[in-house]
Amino acid sequence: MPFLIDAHEDLAFNALSFQRDYRKSAREIRLSEIGTTVPAVTGDAILGWPDYQRGQVALIFPSLFIVPQKHKKDAWSSQVFDDAAGAYRLYQAQFDYYHRLADEHPDEFRLVRTQKDLKAALEPWEARPANPPETTHPVGLVLLMEGGEGLPSFEVLEEWWDLGLRIFGPVWAGTRWCGGTYEKGGFTGEGRELLDVLGSLGFILDLSHMAEESTLEALDRFDGAVIASHANARSLVQGSDSERHFSNATIRRLIERDGVMGVVPYNRFLLRDWQAGDPREQVTLDHLAAHIDHICQIAGNPLHAAIGSDFDGGFGWPSIPYEIDTIADLQKLESRLIQRGYRQDEVQLIFNGNWQRMLTRGLPKS
Repeated sequence: MPFLIDAHEDLAFNALSFQRDYRKSAREIRLSEIGTTVPAVTGDAILGWPDYQRGQVALIFPSLFIVPQKHKKDAWSSQVFDDAAGAYRLYQAQFDYYHRLADEHPDEFRLVRTQKDLKAALEPWEARPANPPETTHPVGLVLLMEGGEGLPSFEVLEEWWDLGLRIFGPVWAGTRWCGGTYEKGGFTGEGRELLDVLGSLGFILDLSHMAEESTLEALDRFDGAVIASHANARSLVQGSDSERHFSNATIRRLIERDGVMGVVPYNRFLLRDWQAGDPREQVTLDHLAAHIDHICQIAGNPLHAAIGSDFDGGFGWPSIPYEIDTIADLQKLESRLIQRGYRQDEVQLIFNGNWQRMLTRGLPKS
């Protein structure tokens, strides 16, 4: 059973908005939310530390994510900003959440800032699989910013780097930096300057949520490591023209840059016409495996596909493939890939090796 690296999870947003305690299991969190409005707003929990242990989830990229006022949803009001000062305050609270998680519970979570930290975080998982409750390991945290709309100034990036931020995604819906999921277009002049500053500081660039014009421009302009932490193949979501998914041309360009793409096990990103309330049986792990295989077929190898679950990212347990109850069940994907002809060493690349390569390239040595 290979250990797993998951490139996108929205822990801080849910912990601060809905008081979720991710030291508990997903099922414990669900039980605590019975009779509340939380599941209707953000979905039933899929994540929890005991589930990481059962599913051999060794490392995650937890997000810092806040919502611009123009995209406010009432239930998300605690994480909405309308000016630079408000954005800075919310981001600092999310940084503080991750630091407290690691500092107060070092046996459960640890921040990963450097290649040295990465090696230390993965060594226990490589030496011996978790077997709770007898054997457990801390889960590594590589901090990722999703939709840097609230960046007050370029100077703050150095402060955030010192706080452990290593991956920066400039866009969510569409920002002053570039076009996004709901606002198409390329980079603004200020956005191009942002790319240059991110590169000079050593950040890994996350292309997720970028409009296609912006994605291709970033791939041409940005010199550092590039990833798509959570994105699917547009051509497999039949009839979709959403730039939230990557076209084959974009996937090829990402491969040319030796980037990695984390596939999202969200039913609406796997089957276009699926809607909340539809039978879960309509979408299975075979759909997830198909997206991974599509990327591998374009590349001619398994070096550019991985997992970026986006779990607890506004959808929950009823909206994920039928075989999955919690993140622990992503281990079932291994057999589906083997059925498609992937060797064990190739499955290991998809589960963890490809993200390890990107982190080794993108993180500072010490």
